[in-house]
Order: sequence, then structure tokens, then C-alpha cells
Amino acid sequence: QVQLVESGGGLVQPGGSLRLSCTASGDSFTNYAIGWFRQTPGKAREEISCINRSNGHPYYAPSVRGRFTISRDNAKNTVYLQMNSLQPEDTAVYYCTADFFCTSTPDFWGQGTQVTVSS
Repeated sequence: QVQLVESGGGLVQPGGSLRLSCTASGDSFTNYAIGWFRQTPGKAREEISCINRSNGHPYYAPSVRGRFTISRDNAKNTVYLQMNSLQPEDTAVYYCTADFFCTSTPDFWGQGTQVTVSS
């Protein structure tokens, strides 16, 4: 099994940037594809990005494509989500996930980190 801890959330003004981190422990990090989901009360959970084990062909949801970038540092057991040009509609709890492949139903979840975009 793998344990996931997110960090880097906070309050940012519209147009600003944040970088989320997801650090894994437990099982070998390179065994897992790492994804990011977000959840806002009253809305469906949204899969926004995923990077596979080989670090190639990351997935981005249309809502974040061109603004968010996912990357992984296997030496640090960490995946990053660089979020630029943030807008109020990006406000959500962001969750890091892990599974053997990028999937809409990953097995492992972090506890989440709040991102609030507001002036």
C-alpha cells in the first residue's frame, strides 16, 4: 500500500499561482500512477490530471489544460501540480491519488488540501 500526503494549498488571488505537492510513502513510488482530483461542495468530483509511472503523456482535464502542469520526481517520491492563472472556479479541495494506472477510480487517496481563489 501507499500513503499520500498533499501540501501547498492556500489562498491565492485570481490570476495567481500555487504549486501542490503529493509525497508518497510505503510501497515503491515508481509502481504507481499519480493523479489529482478536486471536489467542491455540491459538485461532482473532477479528475483533473494524472501522470503515469513512466512519466510520459500526462492527462489534463479540459478545464485545466494549458494552465496546470503535473510532474513527478521519483527520487523524492513526490508529484507536483503547478497551477497557474488560477480562477475562482478552481476553488476546491484537491486530492492526490495513486493506482497502478491512471484511472477515474484510484485505490489510494490523500487527505486533501484546500485551494481558495479569491480577491
